[in-house]
Amino acid sequence: MSPSKKKAEKKAAKKSATRVEELKKLDKKAAKKAAKKAEKKKAEQKKVEKKAEKLTAAGFCVQPSQRAKVSVRDIDPRSTPGFDGDKAAGQELLALQSERLSELQERLWAAHSGRVPGRRAGRSVLLVVQGMDTSGKGGIMRHVVGAVDPQGVDITAFKAPTEEEKSHHFLWRVRPHQPEPGMIGVFDRSHYEDVLIHRVHGWADDEEIAKRYRSIKTFEKEMADDGVIVLKVMLHISKDKQWERLFERLQREDKHWKFAVSDLTERKRWDDYMDAYDAAIAATSTRTAPWHIIPADRKWYARLAVQNLLIQALEDIDPQWPKARFDVEKAKQRMLDEPGHPLVDDATGATEK
Repeated sequence: MSPSKKKAEKKAAKKSATRVEELKKLDKKAAKKAAKKAEKKKAEQKKVEKKAEKLTAAGFCVQPSQRAKVSVRDIDPRSTPGFDGDKAAGQELLALQSERLSELQERLWAAHSGRVPGRRAGRSVLLVVQGMDTSGKGGIMRHVVGAVDPQGVDITAFKAPTEEEKSHHFLWRVRPHQPEPGMIGVFDRSHYEDVLIHRVHGWADDEEIAKRYRSIKTFEKEMADDGVIVLKVMLHISKDKQWERLFERLQREDKHWKFAVSDLTERKRWDDYMDAYDAAIAATSTRTAPWHIIPADRKWYARLAVQNLLIQALEDIDPQWPKARFDVEKAKQRMLDEPGHPLVDDATGATEK
């Protein structure tokens, strides 16, 4: 073998050994950094768990066996079932649990990355939010759902149907918004408007309303069969609390845009709406899609309860980070082969510039 060839081989071997050493140092540094991060995260999680160890705040879940016995009128809108802390403690826990919710949602999204849109194989969550005007639906969107990556959330606000929508079956405009696998879908008002408002105003007779209940149960069962966890919440406020919130909107210029004169007209039908909610809950609270009645006079509690429901649903799914679809070690070596990479080999080991 010629001297030049031996020299080249020796140089290549030295370079290879250096690269291996760099990789070892980088792995050691990354492992140390990951361990430190994991330790910090574990400490934070313990803090959350300690504060939440007695937390079962999720409002009142209406099981099928109870649905004929439960009335929204029997539930105190100012109560905080499952939580014995005050407002400050509730708000602190909401903030602490937001990180947990965000991580679970990111894992759900990541676990379904690379999926083919339109295919239903996988898991997702649908949060259906109902309630009288000023019950806090917008606050749920901002303070609970708003804590997660918007890429993995699909929020649909169902307003009064258009003329085209009226010409179709009432679920026609709803079905396209079933959340895709990996997504959290949120309905701000929903298909239940067609059995609440229509019953209160007499726009549909009893036979038609009963038919819609059956359609809703079938639709929600189909979603459950597709891997969707359906969470239905009724934000339950008192008539007096609604008055306070409506009057506040009139007193503040920055809230005028939220006020509608029709809200005052609908207030006169309060008892009719409570009857309509009782009937809808009794007819459509099922094992796969039960109703949760959330006392909502205290906004902080309602947000905490809904957040807790979402966390429980995602923990039941238990999404895992997907494994790499490439050779991690080869990718590391390619990066270390880049000239002038920021890894510096000194006496103290690998550091960043």
